[in-house]
Order: sequence, then structure tokens, then C-alpha cells
Amino acid sequence: MNKRILVILGHPSAASLCGALAEAYVNGAESAGHEVRRLDLGRLDFDPLLHDGYHTVQPLEPDLLAAQAAIRWAQHLVFIYPTWWGAMPALLKGFFDRAFLPGFAFQTRKGSLFVDGLLAGRTAQLLVTMDTPPWYYRWLFRMPGHQQMRRTILGFCGIRKVKVASIGPVKGASEKARQRWLAQAFRAGARA
Repeated sequence: MNKRILVILGHPSAASLCGALAEAYVNGAESAGHEVRRLDLGRLDFDPLLHDGYHTVQPLEPDLLAAQAAIRWAQHLVFIYPTWWGAMPALLKGFFDRAFLPGFAFQTRKGSLFVDGLLAGRTAQLLVTMDTPPWYYRWLFRMPGHQQMRRTILGFCGIRKVKVASIGPVKGASEKARQRWLAQAFRAGARA
């Protein structure tokens, strides 16, 4: 069954390994007949700061309105980004702060501590690069960035099925390793 897939590049530069992984994923998904759109956060024009929290409505820039429309359209979201300081880059976090707002991504329940995830029914895939060996990130650091994405962002918004692929260590990696990761991204897209 073909899906509507939105690939979100969370690295500021499309000329990065993450950008190449996004391209490979898109190619794999299109080869399998999926309808794919790509969103490069580094090319969007938006202020990543939520200046007054949720106390004041901060108008969304046209690029964020278009991003929200693309997320509504998608059945499957793919986030490709590096791990910096144990978690996602500030650009991706700023995107979540500004675009995943109440009324779009979640809705508070009156008189309750619980929320309803408004993005329910979607699935997600994370392709996350890191300089740390993935086993080290998992067992010693306890995967703080993966847990944040899986539970406190996507899960909070109703996306329960989230697959994670940790890619690394990138620093000092050979061309053979890079080609293996690109092939892995292509296969992930083809299997979406």
C-alpha cells in the first residue's frame, strides 16, 4: 500500500551526510511507489524562538503554515538529523516549538492534566546520525535525544509507532561506511 511520506531534514545544511541520507530515503520511497515530499528546515524562513511561550499568539510565518499543511497531508513522517549535545539540533527543536502548537499537534483536555494527540494515526521514522558509537549512546547515555523524540514530542502528539535508526559513529567514518548508511536509508524508504 502506497503512503504519503514527508521527509523532514533537521540538519541546517542540505550538503551534509543527513542531506544525503534524506535524498537516499526519498529515492527509495519513490522507487516503491510512495508519494513523497521533502522539507529542509535549513531553507525555511522562520524564527525558531517561541518568544513568549504559549502566553501570546506568535503568528506563523508562511513557511511554517506550509509545513503544517504538509504534516497534515502525510501519513508517515521521517525525521533525519544529527545528534548534537545528546539530542537534536536547535533548528529542529525550534521547528517543534513553533509548528507543533496546541490546536495543531495536541489539544489539552479541560480540567485534566492529559492531552489528546492530534497527529494520531501517523507513523514516524528517525534516521539519526552521531559521532558517538550507537551502542555507547544507548547503554551509557540512555538515548536522551531518541527518548525525547519518541515519547515527549511525537508520542505526546499521538504518533505511537516510531522506528529509530542510529547511524554512526560518523566522525572518521570511511567512504564504505557512508555508502552502507546511504543504502540503509534507501532500503528504509523502499520499505516505508
